[in-house]
Amino acid sequence: MTELLRELFGNRKLIFELAKADFRKRFVGSYFGIIWMFVQPIVTVLIYFMIFQLGFKSVPPIPGVPYVLWLVPGIVPWFFFQEAMNAGTNCLQEYHYLVKKVVFNVEVLPVIKLVSCLLVHAIFVMIMIAMFFCYGRLPLITWLQLIYYSAALSVLILALTLVTSAVQVFFRDMSQIVSICLQFGMWLVPIMWAPEMFPNFPPKLLPILKLNPIHYIVSGYRDSMIAGNWFFERPMQSLYFWAVTLALLALGLRLFRKLPAFFRCAVRKEETDSWIKIWQSRCRESVKFISSTTNR
Repeated sequence: MTELLRELFGNRKLIFELAKADFRKRFVGSYFGIIWMFVQPIVTVLIYFMIFQLGFKSVPPIPGVPYVLWLVPGIVPWFFFQEAMNAGTNCLQEYHYLVKKVVFNVEVLPVIKLVSCLLVHAIFVMIMIAMFFCYGRLPLITWLQLIYYSAALSVLILALTLVTSAVQVFFRDMSQIVSICLQFGMWLVPIMWAPEMFPNFPPKLLPILKLNPIHYIVSGYRDSMIAGNWFFERPMQSLYFWAVTLALLALGLRLFRKLPAFFRCAVRKEETDSWIKIWQSRCRESVKFISSTTNR
């Protein structure tokens, strides 16, 4: 763990520069550029607001708090988690030219994607705070706690992407599995609904929902923005979250330290296969051209 921190500190300039380049690359060639970064999340919030608040007439989980103010602190960290997981899972393929370098530490690559997504997340957090001001909500001292929960979520994302990106090199369907799990996860956390909204919700299922580490993060954002509760008021959940997260981080680091040579071999094999396919395609085109010329 300390070795990873030394690597990150030693490569901090490279990480930040590559993260900025990744951030800019998303909107290259787009007419509206960075505007697209906000369109999808805002549309998603509006859709769920119309479905639950206007369509189903759902009672807000917290009395006196509009549904949209309860929804946004849950969906903002989820957008960060979803985007970082999808990007981090494919980071070894995207930065294959760095993977091939023996002197480069591949453990840094998932961090680059994480930092890039964290820049976007910071913007959404500021938008969320502005929305609370627009609704007339006064700032709470616990809003500072968002720094802690953002850091905790970042560590969890890093731990998971170390595992998924390592598996993705050898099992290309991993990214699809991650996408499907994220679709289910959005409803299982939960984010758009709460057990309090359903009178017949089985109480026995609530402890099962809390086993999901993301539940801790989402609840923490809502506690910070709405309830004004501190993370140390949930000591057992905090201990459980960090135990699971650090165990996953240890597993991911172990995979990356055992498999760097295999990563490079897999990337080189992929490039070789790609060149072979191109060569075969050009050969077929040449044969067709020669055949057509001969027939004439």
